[in-house]
Amino acid sequence: MDFEDFIIPPRKIRTESWQIGDKITNDIKEDSIVLLFLSDYRGADGDADSQEFTQIRREFYRLSQLDFDIPIVDLGDLVSGKTPQDSHYILQEVLSACHYKHAIPVIIGGSNDFALSLFSALSFHQKDISYTQISNVVSLKQDDEIHESNFLSKILGSKNFSIKNCPHLGYQKHLNESDSVKLIKEVQFDIIRLAEMMNSTEKTEPYFRKADLVTINCDAVESFNESFSINPQVNGLNKREVCAYMKEIGLGEKLKSVGIFNYNIYSDSQLNHQLLAQMIWYLIEGINIQRSHPKEKSFETFFVLINDEQYAFKRDVFSNLWYFGDDEAIDNCIPCSRSDFDEAKRGFLSPRFTRI
Repeated sequence: MDFEDFIIPPRKIRTESWQIGDKITNDIKEDSIVLLFLSDYRGADGDADSQEFTQIRREFYRLSQLDFDIPIVDLGDLVSGKTPQDSHYILQEVLSACHYKHAIPVIIGGSNDFALSLFSALSFHQKDISYTQISNVVSLKQDDEIHESNFLSKILGSKNFSIKNCPHLGYQKHLNESDSVKLIKEVQFDIIRLAEMMNSTEKTEPYFRKADLVTINCDAVESFNESFSINPQVNGLNKREVCAYMKEIGLGEKLKSVGIFNYNIYSDSQLNHQLLAQMIWYLIEGINIQRSHPKEKSFETFFVLINDEQYAFKRDVFSNLWYFGDDEAIDNCIPCSRSDFDEAKRGFLSPRFTRI
């Protein structure tokens, strides 16, 4: 498919040689990071009019490129389809082109239901997808039309999708139906409250380590001055925390696709544009660091005795990351944190380690 009819190329922005904009190209490359901006918010009861992303790009392009080796591509702005389904179809075609070249697409803007397109496109290329999402709400409505309130139901309920894991991070109790939260727990997917994510990424980093797909709903980020998301919230991850989590997402060992949805594209706030630009930058920094890690790994193994049962924990000597399990293949072990190991030494083993 020729994407020229569906993508508006980005405007030229003058940058200096040390800035990240100086190394950005506009064609999908092998093993690259591909940025694509969306204006379709119909899945969140908004409109699909083309929006101007130049101010966000200006803030992003002028950040430092440090020692980034990974190619960075800015494809431009996706033209919204006549219907939301058309937009989803076009996006999936672009995403599939990225996956064929082992590029990591990063979708910026659009409503949260476009996570369905990211999942669908990736499922064409692999099975047993691990999908981690950061969102303040858990919604499992059953409507036919694609909407941010039902996309998760479509992912979990489709016979065409194979999902390995689907942790939900950042939910806020006062914003959610208890039945939806209960259902997620019944299918044994972890659900983590906002309070457990604040101040440190250590406890929730393991949910990103093996994730194939990660999406973040900007409604999970607290708004300041002007609304940061289209459904602004007074409580959420603060600006430093969300950048730290974007870096953790980039550090994921199996990351193949990322979505940043529900950003308030109607905002004129320079601070909002700066925060979104820096979120993208920290994601790229994480990916660049991960690709510099040695392929060969070595581990230390520690055994803990709880109620006469012996359990093994492993620590990656290079990264200092922890795993639960005694399998020789580290992919068969469960990512965990140092605090999980410390808790086990005190006699408490997390229930997620003993699920069948």
